[in-house]
Amino acid sequence: QVQLVESGGGLVQAGGSLRLSCAASGRAFSNYAMGWFRQALGKEREFVATITGSGISTYYARSVKGRFTISRDNAKNTVYLQMNSLKPEDTAVYYCAASPDRSSIATLKERYPYWGQGTQVTVSS
Repeated sequence: QVQLVESGGGLVQAGGSLRLSCAASGRAFSNYAMGWFRQALGKEREFVATITGSGISTYYARSVKGRFTISRDNAKNTVYLQMNSLKPEDTAVYYCAASPDRSSIATLKERYPYWGQGTQVTVSS
């Protein structure tokens, strides 16, 4: 089992940047693929990015590709989401999630049994 705590959200102007962090407790962090999802008010939770346990492979939603970068530091049990060129439509609660299938590239939230509490990102126009 793994517990996840996100941080780094806030209010930023359009065009700005934020870096989200997700700290994981427990052992063998590298055994988990990690994902970022987001949920805007009144909308379904949607996939943003994922990274395999080794950190070698990543995959992004089309809406964020080229602007967001997912990375991880297994020595620090932390996964990051660097968000650049932010747009008002990026406003949402951002969640990190863990999947025990460390080699998977999973975009479905059902593939992730462990979730953090979320951090709010608000992008003003």
